[in-house]
Amino acid sequence: MSLDSTPQLSNQDTPLSLLPSAAPLDVSVVIPCLNEANSLAFCVKKAVTACSKGGLQGEVIVADNGSTDGSIGIAEANGARVVHVPQRGYGAALKAGIASARGTYIIMGDADDSYDFGEVLNFVEKLRQGYDLVMGNRFRGGIKPGAMPSLHKYFGNPGLSWLVNFFFGAGVGDSYCGMRGFSRALYHKLDLRSTGMEFALEFVIKSSQIGARIGEIPIILWPDKRGRPPHLRSFRDGWRSLRFMLMYAPNWLYLVPGGLLLVCGLALVIWLLPGPRQLTSRVTLDIHTMVFGVMFTLLGTQILSIGAFAKVFSYAARFDRGSISLKRLLKRITLETGLLVGGSIFLAGFTGCVSITWKWASSDFGRLYQTRQVLFWSMWLFLGVQIIFSSFFLSMLGISRETYIGDYELK
Repeated sequence: MSLDSTPQLSNQDTPLSLLPSAAPLDVSVVIPCLNEANSLAFCVKKAVTACSKGGLQGEVIVADNGSTDGSIGIAEANGARVVHVPQRGYGAALKAGIASARGTYIIMGDADDSYDFGEVLNFVEKLRQGYDLVMGNRFRGGIKPGAMPSLHKYFGNPGLSWLVNFFFGAGVGDSYCGMRGFSRALYHKLDLRSTGMEFALEFVIKSSQIGARIGEIPIILWPDKRGRPPHLRSFRDGWRSLRFMLMYAPNWLYLVPGGLLLVCGLALVIWLLPGPRQLTSRVTLDIHTMVFGVMFTLLGTQILSIGAFAKVFSYAARFDRGSISLKRLLKRITLETGLLVGGSIFLAGFTGCVSITWKWASSDFGRLYQTRQVLFWSMWLFLGVQIIFSSFFLSMLGISRETYIGDYELK
């Protein structure tokens, strides 16, 4: 449906917040607010005007996080509906505002007038083309002088966006843009948990995980009119964002480094088992390097085990909704499978250690010359023990997988 075919409002002068509660709405504009008296009126007026000019039936919702500077009165005087949100946090305010929204589409944006709410019509038009989430892209639209610190412009935002695309394949150019539009249907599928500034990242990550159709439109970022220091803290919030992404990417946090350590460790141990290896006339790798190989192998296995725990937990807690069904995988890799593999490895290592001990005892416990073999077989013994106990714990975590993981298996 084109915007031109949308029915016009019966009374263009009626504030959007005063539309009958039963009236079907095209769009809800949600603005989180905490002491934004200097700029809030501009945002509300632009959103109201955009909806009226575009013939959209809509509403403007100001999700107030405890303002004490008159922001509430300003919002209501300019036609917005105020939702009071006692729980502090950017995400908490947005979630409460979205929960009370009645529009088919929802547009969110900051209250500092750095985003032009006159773009509401463009967001709705893009959503009506079949996109589930439409992100604003400040780098394509333009960043006015003084609107964004250089650290954020050239390093912070591009770096975080690159990581979001690398980890999750989101395909967005501005993952932290505060102005975006989305369908109500998508929002209810995401089960968003964040109450802080990570809400913006969680939205993009989970949208990517469920295969939502994501689009972008260029928007301009203007210097804000807040008249006070921003809530954002560059390094603290940058670290929070990185930490948040890693928690949603157990493959990259655990499985990749754990797998590399395991492969490198095993390669070193097997390569050095026959004897010393001379690399150059001055460099020879001997048993000391083999000890590190054993350590790398055991450490890699431990990290992989934690990664498996994290994967099961992330599915059960509905953090991860990847396209590979964990339910099918867990049906193939059962507790009994883990015990069989771990027991076999343990038995092999134990047999090797017993053989070496027997030979040592036969020599009246003299000098032990089979140090390499001791390291080799002990490593397998320890690996077997790790796999056995990890299998038990993994099975404990997966007890409720039929209930939780099965519900979220992608069809």
